[in-house]
This record gives sequence, structure tokens and C-alpha cells, in this order.
Amino acid sequence: MTEHIKIENDGGILILTMARPDKKNALTNAMYGALADAIQGAENDPAVRVVLIRGEGDMFTAGNDVGEFAAIATGQMQGERHVSRFLKSLAQSSRPLVAAVHGRAVGVGTTMLLHCDLVVLAENALLSTPFVNLALVPEAASSLLMPLRIGYARAFEMFALGEAVDAASALAWGIANRVVPLDRLDAEAKALAGRLARQPAGAVSTTKRLMRNPEMLMAQILAESERFAERLKTMEAREAFTAFAERRPPDFSKLAAT
Repeated sequence: MTEHIKIENDGGILILTMARPDKKNALTNAMYGALADAIQGAENDPAVRVVLIRGEGDMFTAGNDVGEFAAIATGQMQGERHVSRFLKSLAQSSRPLVAAVHGRAVGVGTTMLLHCDLVVLAENALLSTPFVNLALVPEAASSLLMPLRIGYARAFEMFALGEAVDAASALAWGIANRVVPLDRLDAEAKALAGRLARQPAGAVSTTKRLMRNPEMLMAQILAESERFAERLKTMEAREAFTAFAERRPPDFSKLAAT
């Protein structure tokens, strides 16, 4: 295990498990780095034919570690942010990506699913993208991919209001491929990954490349990242993170729109 990321190779399937259950698998900079290294490393490992992403404990992931966000917003955290490497690895992966999602998938926990080629949800899955709630903007090219997947009206509501979408709705909208009982989640996801691993790898990767344009996705990711970084420095973001730390509702009413 590297920085709360468990890595396992099983019959051509690289299984990456977010393993910080005591913190609801909230993703730290180090965890992003470990995930990026593993997905990028798979590109140079012919034995890896599929990447499967899952979470340990009672949820997939609570998204970004808000404490780190607050540290960045107040200038207390410097250095490379590995989230950019992680998003790049998702957008440019030639290996098919499979996700097994249970419980809450917050923020990047939902937007990363838009880069996955097969998504299996447990019946208790709840997907949410509360970026605006934190005075931020969507990332992972989701401002492009989400409207393409589910339509502008639903995508804007998910982003602007931050309300959770249940598994049945996510399946109906086209975010997921399957919804299964929680006790069957890992078996179903692994079975689908195994079927992909037995397919001709060249044909699978070429098909994926025809369906997904990494250059277009990276351009959107970079544009979002610039806005995201700008938003982290705003008074709105400072109020959002201060309110979170103080366990109170934020009050944006006295802040001018910027």
C-alpha cells in the first residue's frame, strides 16, 4: 500500500483501492500522486490490460481532502499538486478503466467516473458534485463531459446546487452501466473487468481512443484548472472553507460576485 492506496495485480487487472476509510477516503495530495503513478505505470506494463478503481470502508470517496483545500486557499500549502497528474492519467489512459462505487462519491469521486469506461454502482451509491457549494468550479473536464452525458439541465443542477443523485437515476441518465446490490458490487465489477481483460487489448484501446479525444479532454482540464486555482484565492472560497471548519452554513450574501 502506498499513501492510503492499495495496489493489486490480478490476472491482467490492476486494482486500485482508496484505503483511508477513517477519513471517508478523502483524497490527499499524496493519494493523488500514488493513483497517478499507478495509472501512468500501467501504460508501460503489457501485463496490465484493465484498471479497476474502488474504495474501502462505507463509501467510494468523500472527494478532495477539504483540509488541504483550505491550506491552499490560505497559502499554507505549497508545492506540486498531484491532482493534475491524476486527471491527466485518467484522460490519457489507453487501458479501459472500470469503477466499483458504493456509498457516497463526492466531487472528484463522481467526475472521475466520466473518464471510466464501465461504471458499476451499488444500490446505495449517491453521486454529488458540490463544487459551487465550496465557491469552486467543476474539474476533470466534467464541465464538458457531464453535459454531454446527461444534458445541460441536469448537469447544471448537479454542479450549481450540489444535490446528490441516487444510483437508479445515475443509471437512467447514463452515468453508470450497472446497479447491483452492495454485496455483489466487487464481484460484478471484477467480472466485467475480467471480460475486458480477455478481449483483444489492441482493439479495445483503439476503440477507446476513437471514442475519447485525450487532447480535447486535456484542454478542458487545463482551462478548468486555471479557473479552479483562481477560485481558491477568492473571498468566497475563504468563507466556504472557514464555514466548513467552523461547522456552520457559509454566508455569501455580503460578497460581491466575481
